[in-house]
Amino acid sequence: MVSRQKLSLVLLTGAVAITRFVFRSHYLYDLDSVNFALAIQRFDPRVHQPHPPGYFLYICLGRLLNNAFHDANLALVVLSILASCGVAVAIYKMTLDWFGPTAAQFAGIIFLFSPLAWFHGIVALTYIVEAFFSGFLGYLCWRIYGGRAGFILPAAIVLGVSAGIRPSSFVFLAPLFLFSLRNATPKGRWLGLATLVLVITSWSVPMIAASGGLNAYFDALASLWRMVPSQSTVFNSSPANSIARAFTIFFIYLLTFGAAALAPLRALADTTPADPRKRNFTLVWIGPALCFFTFGYLKFVNSGYLLLLCAPACMWLGLWASKWYSANEWPRASKLSVMGVGAAVNVLIFVASPFYCSYRQVRQFEAELERITTALPQIGSSRDTLILSFDSHFNGFRHAGYYLPDYLTVEYPEAHLKEGPRIFSMYERDTHLGTALPASPYTRFVLFPLPAGDSYKEYIQKVINRLPGKSLQTVNLAGHEFVTGSISDLPLLFPEATLTTGRGVYVPLHPGMLPVNSRSH
Repeated sequence: MVSRQKLSLVLLTGAVAITRFVFRSHYLYDLDSVNFALAIQRFDPRVHQPHPPGYFLYICLGRLLNNAFHDANLALVVLSILASCGVAVAIYKMTLDWFGPTAAQFAGIIFLFSPLAWFHGIVALTYIVEAFFSGFLGYLCWRIYGGRAGFILPAAIVLGVSAGIRPSSFVFLAPLFLFSLRNATPKGRWLGLATLVLVITSWSVPMIAASGGLNAYFDALASLWRMVPSQSTVFNSSPANSIARAFTIFFIYLLTFGAAALAPLRALADTTPADPRKRNFTLVWIGPALCFFTFGYLKFVNSGYLLLLCAPACMWLGLWASKWYSANEWPRASKLSVMGVGAAVNVLIFVASPFYCSYRQVRQFEAELERITTALPQIGSSRDTLILSFDSHFNGFRHAGYYLPDYLTVEYPEAHLKEGPRIFSMYERDTHLGTALPASPYTRFVLFPLPAGDSYKEYIQKVINRLPGKSLQTVNLAGHEFVTGSISDLPLLFPEATLTTGRGVYVPLHPGMLPVNSRSH
């Protein structure tokens, strides 16, 4: 790169770092974020610290940064910011090589103002880190595809490490690595594959050991698959679900790129055929993930899955935007004005849109969580009151247990695992699985409020309807309704559990309490 291009790259990465840092989240954003933070303290996928498949190297990086920041959320957010800068570098460099400096500048700007990429650069989630490894691997594989055998070993290492960050990356990116090896020598192919196996083994063996062994790890993975993704795949649901997922992917595309999503319209008017090598390389890069998310599993709340494809998408959008800019006969001021309006639209989507991934929603969630965790201790002491919370992305079991660590927090409903029904509970930011409910020292429970919304209200009302109304009390504090009830009523919500202080129940003891016959799991 010449000096001007280096300056452009420095300005781009600096802008990415600043915009992400200024808008960074200050609380763990959703239940996955809390799972990751808990794993920094104790790694155990069996109790979803973090949830299977484990994200082992992501947790290791989080622990490393946490040694410096002593704040799990900040450590993971800093990791997201660093990864965002890495994505910007990968996009700029590869677009520069493919399409030239103007396209590289446009591609970088598109990434900088991408609402979804911006959001994932400010929260404690894995998706932007995966996007970095996708962009980095794409750059290395393109070099291999062009006959540069010296890049085989680095590419194998990057793919192996990316699988330790998000294991799904291996499924989606391994075809690109194998495709790039088609022109390599047999020795180069075997070297690459052997290196890949060695890297994956180097982190998977300690991960499985920390998980309690092969059986424990894969049982936990199978249980999560049965509970969530397996319910709506192409094999056990109607074709309408796949059509709905395809529309969801298109909507996520619009959310990811905002005004820049219109750039492909320029390609419709382009009579110059695309380079078939670059086109085929891109199809192999994005094809496996698009097929899986269309026919396998995808929900809107998991829009970050699609960031795996952010780098190649930005590259092509940058090309088409640069062609529009170069070929359009409008005055330069007019074209810059159009670009400014597009950037403003994207900023508005990120800052103020009603979607879950806007900064507005992040701030509202954080303010609501702070009000709840400040008000709840006024309802009852952690010595005699436990928290009953729900399996929810926001204001659910994980947030209640993490931000009120002095309370015993129990999740409703129970989980149906291979070994039978189990109850998730948290105390002092650690998770336990049990088969029974505590009767003492607790006398009452309090429901942890879910976010505002009709669907949440309906769900809570269904739970309340299963309890005897005469023992329930409702307290209004900080704009929320806290419903409390007698601990003796809990078996009505957990019919397969017992109410006991005997073996199998986790009852934390506070200083000064008499010992209780209890056992943690």
